[in-house]
Amino acid sequence: MENRKQLAISYAEICEILAFMEQKYVNMIPLKLLELFEEEKDKDYKPNINPKVSLMEQNLQRKTLALLAMLNLNYWCQSEKEKQELLKIYSDNDKKKEELREKYNPDNLFKKKETNKSIDYEEDTAIVEYKKEKFFNKVLNKIMSLFRKR
Repeated sequence: MENRKQLAISYAEICEILAFMEQKYVNMIPLKLLELFEEEKDKDYKPNINPKVSLMEQNLQRKTLALLAMLNLNYWCQSEKEKQELLKIYSDNDKKKEELREKYNPDNLFKKKETNKSIDYEEDTAIVEYKKEKFFNKVLNKIMSLFRKR
């Protein structure tokens, strides 16, 4: 259910972004897809898109950015060369994302790393005797500390 809500918010953001774009770019998108965006968008959500600020600096849903990338690749690219360059960029981003995921995987975060086999550590587990201070000694020390302050 949460996924559907996020997608509806993304559709609303896409509709708002398309409203700011030149009509020639909107005309390149199939009418059925535009109707889908319009019908499935969250009617209660009012996106706050500022046309003077880049899309990356705005607080857009991740799915919105993915949909914009898909629209750019499928409908706004003018040549096959441009499409291939975009595909390469998307592929590189996926590889970097996967590398970061492996490096900072929360599942492996608290697992022990393998230690160097050549270094042996000895654990010192000696028993330490703990002596509790007697009541009389506590009182005596308190009185003595009062005299030391003067």
